[in-house]
Amino acid sequence: MTSSFLKSSLLQFRYYKELGEKTIEQVSEIKLSFQINNETNSINTIVKHLSGNMVSRWTDFLSSDGEKQFRNRDDEFIDTIESKKELMEIWGQGWNV
Repeated sequence: MTSSFLKSSLLQFRYYKELGEKTIEQVSEIKLSFQINNETNSINTIVKHLSGNMVSRWTDFLSSDGEKQFRNRDDEFIDTIESKKELMEIWGQGWNV
């Protein structure tokens, strides 16, 4: 892997992380859990799912592949988030891996 590819990839990851954070910043806390109907997901649910996916996929990614046994994917689609602060902590957990 060339250093320019790695540098470009890291810049892209940082861009998407920042884009998500700026979006969450602009949305009121009450609207983070809003669903248009039962067939859609709220921002809270989407972030919880993305974070769960990142934690699962990036944990030990050089030595194991795919979803990890510790992941509870179904729980990711239940909106249990109570504040914007908690949402940002969940978002950070995924990115920290």
